[in-house]
Amino acid sequence: MNVLDDLAAYQRIDPDGMLARIHDLPRQCRAAWKEAQDLKLSDDYRDIDKVVILGMGGSAIAGDFLGSLVAQESPVPVFSHRNYKLPLLVDDRTLLIASSYSGDTEEVLSSFEQGLATRAKKVVVTGGGKLLAIARAKDIPAFVFDYPAKPRAALGYSFMPLLAIAQKVGIVPDKGADVDEAASVMEGLAAHIDETVPLARNPAKQLAQKLHQRLPVIYGAGILTQVARRWKGQLNENSKMWCFYEELPEANHNALAGYDLPKEIAARALVVFLRAPSLHPRVLLRYDLTRTALEEAGVESATVDAEGKSRLAQMMSATLFGDWVSLYLAILNGVAPASNTAIDKLKERLTGQV
Repeated sequence: MNVLDDLAAYQRIDPDGMLARIHDLPRQCRAAWKEAQDLKLSDDYRDIDKVVILGMGGSAIAGDFLGSLVAQESPVPVFSHRNYKLPLLVDDRTLLIASSYSGDTEEVLSSFEQGLATRAKKVVVTGGGKLLAIARAKDIPAFVFDYPAKPRAALGYSFMPLLAIAQKVGIVPDKGADVDEAASVMEGLAAHIDETVPLARNPAKQLAQKLHQRLPVIYGAGILTQVARRWKGQLNENSKMWCFYEELPEANHNALAGYDLPKEIAARALVVFLRAPSLHPRVLLRYDLTRTALEEAGVESATVDAEGKSRLAQMMSATLFGDWVSLYLAILNGVAPASNTAIDKLKERLTGQV
């Protein structure tokens, strides 16, 4: 029996329950969206011309997802900011959102504390910690959630509140129907790719098998660019392996030239194309032409098609597929997907350093 079809292997290799959290993503999105409707923002929060989201890791990718959606629907730009220093563009017409699962992410705290001196409209999304203490002390609106998990496994509670805030300040229309569709599409997809579906009929398990002991490079475009970035992070953290991502059509102007060398890497790499029907026709053509160029260079590729009618559903279905692939790769690699020993060690080394 292949280990991916051995249900006992999941309990043995994943004692902290990442499997359960991946199963829970559709429900989590629905719950987070519903809870976020209770967040109160004053009318002056609509007087903005940009949104800056402070976050790292899973919180930052949620900001990236929002930016991808907003870019298709609103002239108000959304920026994800991953650093210690607040960007100079923050002013009185900025919606400044600090997002941190723990509430203690040092980069977020550093930049948000600088933001307190500005006249930006401020919101906090967090599970607690110092960030929540600041919000309460300064009377800043806060969406507070309680979802015990690794931050990357709480994407619904990072992303859905941001989407609800964007709706409340008027930069996107009502997203309730899209959220419901996205959750339903993810539930339908999970029924075909979860751990109970055997390898012979499970495309996520099959892709993980192909990627095992290979170098994954994830290609995305448009609304799936940041989903490709999410895949990269999930394979890094859950599967404990190298992974990179590229954006089309940009990759056709540089990465394409590097497919041949080193030969050893080309032979070990496997490109995964994330594709959606809502992408520009010329971009979809570039997918086909890029696949041909990879074949000519001896690089194997595979394609994952997003599902759903709305852009949100397409983003979330492709995201969920990647989460399952990352879990299956963790099982194949024999590593606990929830653990983060290397990251924890780095944080320990940072403690006390000036």
